[in-house]
Amino acid sequence: QVQLVESGGGLVQAGGSLRLSCAASGLTFSSYSMGWFRQAPGKEREFVTAINWSGSSTYYADSVKGRFTISRDNTKNTAYLQMRSLKPEDTALYYCAAGFALGSPRISQGGGYDYWGQGTKVTVSS
Repeated sequence: QVQLVESGGGLVQAGGSLRLSCAASGLTFSSYSMGWFRQAPGKEREFVTAINWSGSSTYYADSVKGRFTISRDNTKNTAYLQMRSLKPEDTALYYCAAGFALGSPRISQGGGYDYWGQGTKVTVSS
């Protein structure tokens, strides 16, 4: 049974930082590309960032480039999302997702992923 468990969300002031984690189990983690998506209240889910299975390639939405960094530790079966210079518009429920051997362009598309976590809430106050 595959499980993706996000953690690290919370309330932070604008300009602050948070680090999200996504712990995976029940799959061969090193074979899966990992993505982060978010959904703000009343809005559609959107792509945030992704990293391929080996960690050699990363992808970012324009809205987070230069502020967010995705990484992974295949020895710990965990993906991370370091978020800096947070803005109120970053407020959302953040989901991690795993997709088998995903590459561009499907890696930035939610439909390409096989497994999803339950999400962790990030609230950025102004």
